[in-house]
Amino acid sequence: MTDVDLRKLRYFVAVAEELNFGRAAARLHIAQPVLSRQIRALEAELRAQLFRRDKRSTELTEAGRQLLADARPLLASAEALRRRVATAARGTFTVAFMPGLTVTDAVQALSARHPEVAVELLRTTWEDQTEVLHDGRADVSVIRLPVDRRGLSVRPLFTEPRVAVVRTDHRLAGKESVRVADLAEEHLLNDPDAVPEWRDIAVELRDGTAPPWREFRSVEEKLEHVAAGRGVAVVPRSTSAYYTRPDVAHVPVEDLPPNEVCLAWVATRRSRLIAEFAELIAG
Repeated sequence: MTDVDLRKLRYFVAVAEELNFGRAAARLHIAQPVLSRQIRALEAELRAQLFRRDKRSTELTEAGRQLLADARPLLASAEALRRRVATAARGTFTVAFMPGLTVTDAVQALSARHPEVAVELLRTTWEDQTEVLHDGRADVSVIRLPVDRRGLSVRPLFTEPRVAVVRTDHRLAGKESVRVADLAEEHLLNDPDAVPEWRDIAVELRDGTAPPWREFRSVEEKLEHVAAGRGVAVVPRSTSAYYTRPDVAHVPVEDLPPNEVCLAWVATRRSRLIAEFAELIAG
């Protein structure tokens, strides 16, 4: 059997996601007959029927569902490879970092050692701090645990306490410290999995009254919701110090384990610059 053409795989994924050849062709900016021919060619190469079609619908076969499951990570890996090769050709090295963390000293030291390399910076969020490694946007990422470590090398850097961020007129504002039990009746603006100690005692989760958790695109957006009285947030101390504002207060949570900050990179990569940066930021 010949090697699978990545272009045909992209065409297949588009049809599998749309379950409509016309919409998939429009999405891919190609003619529908061309798309149909490419899918038939892929089925011939794989010796498997991928779709069942009639005048009213298109659906995946069992073989098609299996190919879709395998094709998505394969295409993502191919795109990450393309990005890494392009980055190497440009002579750039990208360092990603979470809000509240600074990488200045290590970046400057790496730049001094390798003036021919353009060291670029990329700020991440809770949602994409490791995704940027897998998709090739960053070479290393300074992350906050917990994360999915599969496929990554993770090196601990330091830990720091966590604080609750509340509105200035909140009942907990001004206290020297609180315990996580003091937050049991609050609406937490974090992903509950990020603060499992709160999740275990949260009244709104126990009673089923919690509103759907929403993803915030930035710390600034989350703090706007705190200031509006829509909930409280738990953040690392450095993040709270960096994002100081007059309408919110920061209260240490004494019985939460500290946040762990680590350096991560794709485990299969063998890069001299990654090794040097890991040495510099740990020193």
